[in-house]
Amino acid sequence: MKKIISIIAIGLVLLTMSFTLSDFYSSLTKVDYVEGSKTLKFSTKLNSAHISQVLKINPNTTAFEAEVKKYVNDHVDVAVNGQNKPLTFTGSQVNGETVWVYYEASGVSDISIIRIKNNIMFEAFPKQMNLVNIAYKGSQKNMTFMKGKEVNEVSF
Repeated sequence: MKKIISIIAIGLVLLTMSFTLSDFYSSLTKVDYVEGSKTLKFSTKLNSAHISQVLKINPNTTAFEAEVKKYVNDHVDVAVNGQNKPLTFTGSQVNGETVWVYYEASGVSDISIIRIKNNIMFEAFPKQMNLVNIAYKGSQKNMTFMKGKEVNEVSF
């Protein structure tokens, strides 16, 4: 019995160490449809150290916002009902370990199918996982993006 408990304890210690030794690379994007303005509003949460490493710029500098705008435009694409929608960057906010990036797609009257490409930070972190939650007229859909699966599509 003591051997079993010892083996379990060692296993738990090794498991805990494996979580503390490796970084978790992820982003979370919330997409809200605003019916009055026919706009999809995106709010993306990034780890400030990770995006800073990718952009090679300190997130607390004035040049950071321009760099993150360019980066998001290069790494996120949205198509609604087969029609590409340009993204308009509306701002960013650095808050300690977190960077919030805000952008939107306008001229969206109805959504049958939404296709998103999201390969944020894949080039730097092969195990990066990007989650996108979409709220549209009372429905919610979720998408997961990983290296090798940069494009996802859902129907409403």
